[in-house]
Amino acid sequence: MRIEVDGHGVEVGEGASVLDAVRAAGVWLPLLCHDDRLSPVGSCRTCLVRAGGIVTVACVTPASPRTQVETAGEELEALRRDAVELLVSALPQRALEETRSELAVVCTRLGIGAEAALGAGERGGDDSHPYVRLDRDLCIACDRCVRICADVQGTFALTLVGRGADTVVAPGTGGPWADSDCVACGACVDTCPTGAIFQPGLPLGAPASRSLPPGTATTRTTCGYCGVGCSLDVVTADGQVTAVLPDRDGPVNRGHACVKGRFAHGFLTSPDRLTQPLLRRDGRLEPTSWDEALDHVARGLRAALSEGGPDAVAAISSARATNEENYLVQKFMRTVIGTNNIDNCSRLCHSPSAAGLTASFGLPGGTDSFDDIDQSDCLLVVGANPVDAHPVVGARLLRRALRGAALIVADPRAVGLAGYADVHLRPRPGTNVALCHGIAHVLLAEELTDEQFLHERAAGLPELVDMLKEYTPQAAAAITGVPAADIVAAARLYGRARCPAIIYGLGVTEHLHGTDGVRALANLAILRGTVGTDHGLGLYPLRGQNNVQGASDMGALPDSLPGYHKVTDPAARARAEHVWGAPVPERPGLRIPQMFAAAREGRLRALWIIGEDVCSTDPSSNQVTAALDTCPLVVSQDIFLSSTARRADVVLPAASWLEKDGTFVNFDRRFQRVRPTVEPPGQARTDFHIVQAIASALGADLGCPTPAAALDECARVSPHFAGLSHQRLDREGALPWPCPYPDQPGQAKLYTRHFATPDGRAHLAAVPYLPPGEQPDDTYPLLLVTGRRLTHYNTGSMTRRTDNLLLDPVDHLDIHPDDAARHHLRDGRPVTVESRHGHARLTVRIGTQTPPGQVFCAIHFPASGVNALTSDHADTVTSCPEYKVTAVRLVP
Repeated sequence: MRIEVDGHGVEVGEGASVLDAVRAAGVWLPLLCHDDRLSPVGSCRTCLVRAGGIVTVACVTPASPRTQVETAGEELEALRRDAVELLVSALPQRALEETRSELAVVCTRLGIGAEAALGAGERGGDDSHPYVRLDRDLCIACDRCVRICADVQGTFALTLVGRGADTVVAPGTGGPWADSDCVACGACVDTCPTGAIFQPGLPLGAPASRSLPPGTATTRTTCGYCGVGCSLDVVTADGQVTAVLPDRDGPVNRGHACVKGRFAHGFLTSPDRLTQPLLRRDGRLEPTSWDEALDHVARGLRAALSEGGPDAVAAISSARATNEENYLVQKFMRTVIGTNNIDNCSRLCHSPSAAGLTASFGLPGGTDSFDDIDQSDCLLVVGANPVDAHPVVGARLLRRALRGAALIVADPRAVGLAGYADVHLRPRPGTNVALCHGIAHVLLAEELTDEQFLHERAAGLPELVDMLKEYTPQAAAAITGVPAADIVAAARLYGRARCPAIIYGLGVTEHLHGTDGVRALANLAILRGTVGTDHGLGLYPLRGQNNVQGASDMGALPDSLPGYHKVTDPAARARAEHVWGAPVPERPGLRIPQMFAAAREGRLRALWIIGEDVCSTDPSSNQVTAALDTCPLVVSQDIFLSSTARRADVVLPAASWLEKDGTFVNFDRRFQRVRPTVEPPGQARTDFHIVQAIASALGADLGCPTPAAALDECARVSPHFAGLSHQRLDREGALPWPCPYPDQPGQAKLYTRHFATPDGRAHLAAVPYLPPGEQPDDTYPLLLVTGRRLTHYNTGSMTRRTDNLLLDPVDHLDIHPDDAARHHLRDGRPVTVESRHGHARLTVRIGTQTPPGQVFCAIHFPASGVNALTSDHADTVTSCPEYKVTAVRLVP
């Protein structure tokens, strides 16, 4: 519609406000209670205009056709100035003298000086939190922090207290900020217009106004923690990172962040950083030169090749490394060494996703863009705790639920979203397949399926229908422990929704039958006809590490070339050989567990481990350490001297994600740029340069002189990536794959015309429920589930070297009060956890989040020995470990 602003016509959309029209006309107005991420409230009354002859607040006044808006004139300017001066009058003069805040900018533009600030400045503050501080003297009670905490983060940690002019923000729990419900996302800092809420290291108010001090630089990059793929602006000065701010235009995070991506960058300058190569001499790791380290690696690789052939060498690539680095590693193994013995840590987490999604739909990635989640009216969240593990995703899901979308949470624990769920299904660990089948049974029985979709675009329905006869809600309830009525209620919510979506995590995949779990979930989406159609969303696998998706996309897998083209496919090998100018072995290589077994048996004679602490992360860790101790050459490439590095023969110092150039792929298949913000410390090098150097030490030339060149070459190897390049990403921003053409956008929503399976149909799977690898008994009566917590990441090698350790200093064992009483355990006391495979020592935390008969702990404190507890049971299709079901007993 057309609006006239100061005599000039502008076009705005339906539902626009007068403020939108004023902005479209290029007119500035003071805004102190307004944030574009929040619904307008008009409480500060500083954006006054005349609309239709009436003085009104622009941000809350709807625009209507043919409205005439006036912004200029002495009267309006005086009213706006008076409104701002009233707010300023209660503040001390430093509110304008010592900040780079929005308020200071507004006052400068209105000609209001520090003399207008008359407050005494005696309200106090709160500096108890390591990352977020409060100066109440600067608070104008605009409510932005309270609203952004509730509406964007969904934590509800803040409130306003006091009355009248004494109203100020405070933690909702009433005590110190550090003891509140705050999750340290920093959203309150980003929105505060005065600097009342601030972060140490930045001028007051700088994040909200984006007015940074002289001498600082800002680099846009992609977060290197979880797989959400948040876009971040990294602030540096004098070669050091001083702050990390969420990109307001970030395609996934939309100006939001979490405690890890935003604040946990202190590890960069940790004194523990590896800054020079180490070489084992007489049983001890000692500093050495790069030349000597590379020469030792080259001689060890030549010896392994001479004694056992190409398959005596293996490499574990990194889900933390860039796409270009993973691409180069797998190319090195295939063309220089001559083996497909290359794998990455997706083997430990999401390999069942790749296998299950490929079998069901044809490609090993999520089916839809996360942007579309805002259209969903029903969220089925299975085996995932995004509030802790993927906080930005968790916040958006909670926001959808608070705005009316039905929420179904399927998880044994009362995880973050469960408290807001319409239905919380709490299956026994290891029974996901039976639960999904019970829901599918109801969908069919109550005709909540898309018959046309099933007829035209799906296969396997008769076999599934026949199998599901055995999975009535009552039968599923007997297996899972979930009441039949809850199974029916969940099925009806999902089945009757206009646009349902499925979000799942490692609670689905890390099982003996994890691939079956993914396929059983896919069945639900196929039955509802939500994949590749405009009346629903399919499946979103939440990736644990920043580049789990990309490492596999790039071919760091024993059976797949870049783009998931099988090494057994002659045409795929021929295409790669043409680009690489070297033969590609046709027999699939070893998976990670097979590498360790081969090392223990003496068949594997050289193992190169990049950015992974396998002694801390992999199951049955005693067997892993035995493999490393047996293997003649172990090379560890990392940023810290991990448990794995301590057992290596050569340790190579690597760069972190904040020191790299390249790309990552996030959980919904988006390629995003990664840019170096600071130089690596000492002699540390990027993984890209280290791979090149090892190839050169063997007399080989991998080509690809730069990361940009590596992605260009990968685009020639796989049609999925043919339209991608650094130049295009720099120009256009994030792009999803498949992206086969440089002049067309990638496919954010897959399968709109046909599926990528051989017959072009989605495949239903009649996979029966099979029990997990372990069951509790009288000796080991409890089931242990492992996972993540909010403040830490994986083995904690980065986050435990930051102030995050102040927020979460010890590893807890969560246990229900009934079990605590039964085992004579007290809160906060140490406990030994024993399994059939090993033992660990943790600290008891009693609560009701974990149900009776189960205990939970995280994986962030390797010294606790948690992975010594886990078994060698693994998914029968992909060898993904069964981390989610371990029978244990407790010894006080």
